[in-house]
Amino acid sequence: MGSTQHDVGALAPGAHSFTVDGVRQVYHVAGTGPVCVAHSGGPGIEWSYLRAPSLEEHFTMVYVEPVGTGASGRLDTADDYRMATYVHFLDAVVTHLGEPRVYLLGHSYGGFVIQRYALEHPDRVAGLALYDTSPRTGADFWADAMANLATYPQRHPDRPEAAEIPAALQQALSATDDETLSAGLGAALPVYFGDFWARQAEFAPLQAGLRAWATPAGAQDPEPFDVRDRLGEITVPAVVIVGAHDFICGPRYAEELHAGLKDSRLALLDKSGHFGHIEQPAEFTEAVVELLKR
Repeated sequence: MGSTQHDVGALAPGAHSFTVDGVRQVYHVAGTGPVCVAHSGGPGIEWSYLRAPSLEEHFTMVYVEPVGTGASGRLDTADDYRMATYVHFLDAVVTHLGEPRVYLLGHSYGGFVIQRYALEHPDRVAGLALYDTSPRTGADFWADAMANLATYPQRHPDRPEAAEIPAALQQALSATDDETLSAGLGAALPVYFGDFWARQAEFAPLQAGLRAWATPAGAQDPEPFDVRDRLGEITVPAVVIVGAHDFICGPRYAEELHAGLKDSRLALLDKSGHFGHIEQPAEFTEAVVELLKR
């Protein structure tokens, strides 16, 4: 794929944009310290949920707006939203920043992207924060997630609303327009937390403001993601962070990552689901910052 177009002040605080193969790429900079590029999950979810102000006290955080979402550009066809595309755009951001090596934080699907990036561009990576992610997907992965989803109402028998969560997420997964997807994910959001109901007022703004885009969310690579046999090639320091109650990228997958990597630390957030940076921000931050000490 083609070249990038550069601008001056790529790491100044605030929003930035440049073009990659004629497509607009937006990112946001906040904080001070070594550069850490953060790739959000989904795919197709707005970047802002991943903002972690506590990390900005230790890193210059660069939050990518993935192509197909927010103010970033759109690709010509749904089939263009592939793992290789996200890795290419991430590489364009890293190159644009002008830093020899950067730390990478990847949440959920973003964790898939940074694993692949570290394998393809090992010389550009200082360390990895693999956050609520997995070294693989596939039929077993999704069956496990759906089984956990189905049992969610039983975990909260005192909350009648919990019974509606599985159907809400299924609605989101089958959505073909942005509004239906965003509404379905918002309604299903409690399943992504360790205990949403105990802190409902605190999490309500995230639930109300969640935005997602159906075209990138619905796109799929021809083959499931699986880098288990290549994890040993990643030699930079890594921290694997996982919520004990994460229904989709839970501890079993974090343990697979930790076992396969050469130099990793496993951080289990005991009260968290899929959003430990919101549920247990101090513990989450401590785990990521440890990368700076290794």
